[in-house]
Amino acid sequence: MLYFGEQELAAILLSLKIAIWATFLSLPFAVWVAFLLVRRRFWGREVLNALVHLPLILPPVVTGYLLLIFFGRAGFAGQILNDYFGITIAFQWTGAVLAAAIMAFPLVVRSVRLSIEQINPDLEHAALTLGARPIAVFFTITLPMALPGFVVGAILGFAKALGEFGATITFVGNIPNQTQTIPSAIYGFLQMPGKDQGALTLVFVSIVISVTALLLSEWLARRVQKRVHGQ
Repeated sequence: MLYFGEQELAAILLSLKIAIWATFLSLPFAVWVAFLLVRRRFWGREVLNALVHLPLILPPVVTGYLLLIFFGRAGFAGQILNDYFGITIAFQWTGAVLAAAIMAFPLVVRSVRLSIEQINPDLEHAALTLGARPIAVFFTITLPMALPGFVVGAILGFAKALGEFGATITFVGNIPNQTQTIPSAIYGFLQMPGKDQGALTLVFVSIVISVTALLLSEWLARRVQKRVHGQ
């Protein structure tokens, strides 16, 4: 039987909050990077592509530790944020957003990139030769035609951010009602006698949210694709 106690509900709500913010944080950068990788030729392009996909290759704990070194209070960025702006990211829910966004970023970039690659570049070139500015071409041609990929990328990024564990627990810990997400709560419950019911509840919620996100991405992608092609 499912059990929704205060700690379980707090973990669910915080996970949704973090996943939503991580999606909004990663999507604009993912679109920009995907466009550069598909439509631009420049020195270091392969290096950028490798860096984008690095979070998929590195163990999540390594990513979390690197974030802790860089954004911790003694880290370069963390010290600047703390001393000049009074902002602390490590061991805060905002740090979980950053960790989740970084881990989801490669999936979002890949979805957007595949969508942009399907667009005939001659359409963009024709608009440019007619005097349209590059930014106008992007928003009137590239963006609408690649919209299905953006939608799929956003939802897959959301699902990935929702299930992020390794980098998050390393960077922000497992503090109930502060940084404890669904995966870290499940991990914590498994270490405590008599908490199997809470762990099972969160496992069920994770499955429901993930399956719903995947089905929604497919439905939205088809719907947007029909609108783009005027069907």
